[in-house]
Amino acid sequence: MNKQNGFTLIELVVVIIILGILAVTAAPKFINLQSDARASTVDGVKAALQGANTLIYSKAAIAGKEADAGASITVATGVVVTTDYGNINSSVTVATVKSNLENAMDMTFEALSDGTADIATEDWAVWSSATTGFVIVPKGKKADDACRLNYTVATKNTTTGVITPAQISTTTTDC
Repeated sequence: MNKQNGFTLIELVVVIIILGILAVTAAPKFINLQSDARASTVDGVKAALQGANTLIYSKAAIAGKEADAGASITVATGVVVTTDYGNINSSVTVATVKSNLENAMDMTFEALSDGTADIATEDWAVWSSATTGFVIVPKGKKADDACRLNYTVATKNTTTGVITPAQISTTTTDC
């Protein structure tokens, strides 16, 4: 009788099943898709905010208020956003910034009272610094974490009258 070397079909199927189970359980540990997804959503919110800011600036220009600080712009019936030089402003209170963002972007935000201690428990949270701007963070992050959107308010040079538009940037190294 000839002795054949090799694997039976059943042995091959069992090995393939075991490799499949290992791939399903081990692959997510090697590929961190959650941080990539969170970084992409922060970039998506940045794009949404840029679009909203552009539309608000257009409305401000139509109303002749693109050079005014503290102007109120009606974006829809009964929906008002306060602006500085045609851009969404960073008010003294985080509640006003939250309201401006919700009106401009049609999203819901949680207001953080302390940017270094409070952790966002909702999908998105905002923390405001009245002099420089505001920070938007995803759920589970603080305003000073390296997973955030930074909004620097528009300013006007008092001597030259030159207006610097709002700046929007993201930090996604720790998402």
